[in-house]
Amino acid sequence: MQGPYRGSCLCTAIQFEVDQFAAQTGHCHCSMCRKFHGAAFATIAEARREHFRWLSGEDSLKAYTAANGTTRRFCAICGSSLTFASPNADPDLVEIALGGFDDEVPVRPDAHIYVASGASWARPDDDLPQYLAGRDSKRIR
Repeated sequence: MQGPYRGSCLCTAIQFEVDQFAAQTGHCHCSMCRKFHGAAFATIAEARREHFRWLSGEDSLKAYTAANGTTRRFCAICGSSLTFASPNADPDLVEIALGGFDDEVPVRPDAHIYVASGASWARPDDDLPQYLAGRDSKRIR
């Protein structure tokens, strides 16, 4: 599969494009991702900043910064989750909600993170590595 890979929010006011993905794509089970995405976990892919661009609707982006310093960007019109940024993350990377892509993308999740705070009703049951917190925490499977 050859990029660019296009994505958008639910109402399509915001559109973006990624030429190429970085190495990690994971399912995050933390309580904030669950609440923000309205699902058992959020699947987040990474791209280097130079391979990511907003095509339209950047003026409709809103941001929420949580007490722990993580910032989530979303569409002000439809509420779609779009990007995530941790204060400790590499500033050259953009973390993008995989569900926002309109095109098929050539990435597959490679881990479950923050499973210690995951929903009791949706435990991971695949063969991917599982970490209590981030990828630098204890691996439990």
